[in-house]
Amino acid sequence: MKIINNTSRITGTKQLFNQSLCAMAVSAIISTNVYAQQDNVGLERIEVTARKTTESLQEVPIAVTSIGEMELNALGIAVITEIQQFSPNTTLQNSRGTNSTLTAFIRGVGQQDPLWGYEPGVGIYVDDVYIARPQGAVLDLLDVERVEVLRGPQGSLYGKNTIGGAIKYVTKEMSGDTAFNMSGTIGSYAQRDIKVTGQIPVIEDKLYVGLGYANLNRDGFGKYLESDLPNQDLENYNKDLWAARLNIEFHATDDLFFRVRWDKTEDTSNSKGGYRLLPSRLTDAPVPNSVFDSYTSLPTYNSVELDGYSWLAQYDVSEALQVKYIGSHRESYSATNIDFDSTALDIFDVPAEYDDSNDTHEVNLSYGVDGLSFVAGMYFYDGESCGNFDAILGFLGRAAFATPGLTREVSGCNNSESQAMYGQSSFDVSDKLSMSVGLRYTKEEKSAYVNNGLIFDNVYPYSNWIPGYVRPEGDIVPQVLGTDSNNDGVLDAPAKDDWSRLTPSVSVEYQYAKNIMFYASYAQGFKSGTFNPRATINEPSVDPEVVDSFEVGMKSDWNDNLRANITLFALDHKDRQYISVLPVSSPEDLQQILGNVGSSTGQGVEAEFTYAATAELTFDIALGYIDAEFSEVIQETVDGPIDISDAFAIANTPEYTANFATNYVWSSDIGDLVFSANYYYRDDYTITETANSLITQDGYGLLNMSVSWTSVEGDWYGGIHAKNLTDEEYVVGGYQFVTENSDDPTGYTAGTGGDNTLIGYYGDPLTVSLTLGYRF
Repeated sequence: MKIINNTSRITGTKQLFNQSLCAMAVSAIISTNVYAQQDNVGLERIEVTARKTTESLQEVPIAVTSIGEMELNALGIAVITEIQQFSPNTTLQNSRGTNSTLTAFIRGVGQQDPLWGYEPGVGIYVDDVYIARPQGAVLDLLDVERVEVLRGPQGSLYGKNTIGGAIKYVTKEMSGDTAFNMSGTIGSYAQRDIKVTGQIPVIEDKLYVGLGYANLNRDGFGKYLESDLPNQDLENYNKDLWAARLNIEFHATDDLFFRVRWDKTEDTSNSKGGYRLLPSRLTDAPVPNSVFDSYTSLPTYNSVELDGYSWLAQYDVSEALQVKYIGSHRESYSATNIDFDSTALDIFDVPAEYDDSNDTHEVNLSYGVDGLSFVAGMYFYDGESCGNFDAILGFLGRAAFATPGLTREVSGCNNSESQAMYGQSSFDVSDKLSMSVGLRYTKEEKSAYVNNGLIFDNVYPYSNWIPGYVRPEGDIVPQVLGTDSNNDGVLDAPAKDDWSRLTPSVSVEYQYAKNIMFYASYAQGFKSGTFNPRATINEPSVDPEVVDSFEVGMKSDWNDNLRANITLFALDHKDRQYISVLPVSSPEDLQQILGNVGSSTGQGVEAEFTYAATAELTFDIALGYIDAEFSEVIQETVDGPIDISDAFAIANTPEYTANFATNYVWSSDIGDLVFSANYYYRDDYTITETANSLITQDGYGLLNMSVSWTSVEGDWYGGIHAKNLTDEEYVVGGYQFVTENSDDPTGYTAGTGGDNTLIGYYGDPLTVSLTLGYRF
């Protein structure tokens, strides 16, 4: 028996979708170009900066999805995770246990575990500034111009940790005029949001100052049904967040531009409590009636604090040559409580802290004339990622060892310094044929230490983590990862290692007709080498992961009303960083060694269509298919290494994704009304990377509808947005610390903590919101 989320099933959806996808792709490719020679007047020109220079989406030989401000507003898209609906083969979801930690996968490549030291596989950028950690990366969209999703490795221009792709969040530049924008939103679960943005010219045509503030609140979708701690907020899946931004722009001359930006976010939403998919065998914790209800023995508070600033200096040397310097400093801190077992007993509790900071510097030069362009630069990154967590098994400790409790405490830091040089050039070979060639050299050094040990007591990160708790003074766990320079058995320095790598890219573009381009490309990317943040012995580092990707695609505009962009891709993901001793039957084992023991492959197709039926009515379709699987996973045994790849599956990667959207604009005496609707389908997928996972999600669909309004004068605006109209229940994360066992009375063998711990976390239910705003 498998525990599968009971969502509505769509009979024959997979077969029908497969047939439709193939038919549409073939139809678009073999259609004649009779309309391609006409002027393209019905389709919007979409500009992107996927190659670090401004280009038309239709001219870029990369699979890119770009969603602009107008579309974001019309659809009521509030957070970056909703972007996944519009980008094929893309997963952007809230991570387990928090509202603001991001789980990102593109084409089956990403990183499930947000622990410090583990690097993401999808890069997140805000105005070309890299967001290094997933904590706080679920960005609320404030004053945004567009969001770009770049699918496939972006190693040549964006560097390490973009082996799956990159998400670019681009904010609006100031116009130089005095402007003010304020909006309020009310909605389901007592949603109450306020957003304010504005700008003023301090010196006309020279110096502008912009401000932004958002306060976002919502009650929980569910409740904590039981908690023995006093004075706890029992809302589950609630939202309590504020964010602020300051922007200063200085146009020193027509050719010289400076910008400084600061932002800060504080998220004090409660930690998320998981839904028990099985009754507890140790206490009265049955399966709750609502998937948003939970139990806990930990405090319910959670805190995520982010702040940072960036600066830009840009000099237009000539019409063809531009030089930029971009720098940044970012810090983040989060304290969270994850009750793995979701009971009121301290069976398997994990209070944790994450503390990160990083500095980046980039010098970028771009040049472009007819038939030739190039981008080149240097990049520097210096980051420190630290944390600690306590795996509290108090109930087990008291029952088995007659002690006050039992805790495995792990803490440490994983620090990185990297330097890179990159360049990419595009040039015409003939009137119809052009090429792009890119290369990046990266050198990286990491140092790390890990403390890891068992304590026969319940231990929390600091005093008063729970009311009245006093943490013992001094180090209570030994250092297990580091260097012993004196060979005296005492570790006296962090472990260190370094890597360097060249990551190339090359593409060939053929302009078949005025508005039809075919391209083929190869790109390589790598995810940084690292040390095991859960090390139990002084183990070596692991090498970087490497992805080689091949694409063949078409960018085309047919007549003045049909756009068809299609990409076929294949990728080879090598040296995947996994626990080298992979216990198939005991996934709860915490004493494991990290190694480059996995390889996987993926191939598929992505198709995006826009059809402007009339000036008022448009249709958009985004289709994705991927066949991804592990080709090798090595397990060490007493008889030597064996390949157990059949026991593993690519997580968070449905075979099919589809989005069908429509917009209708109606002009009236009271202003313009935009009616929008989309249906988003995700095929079944697994939450963990084991093929026999007990937490899988059936295929499901989300139906969303919106009506947005702008007054005739353009100063007043508003919208009604309904999300997940059919109230689908769908899993986005989970924990499995149990295995099936027909001989056990419960049907399962208990895992860590001695309980049947099988926990799911869910996406948002049906919500309706009303927004009203004013701007001048």
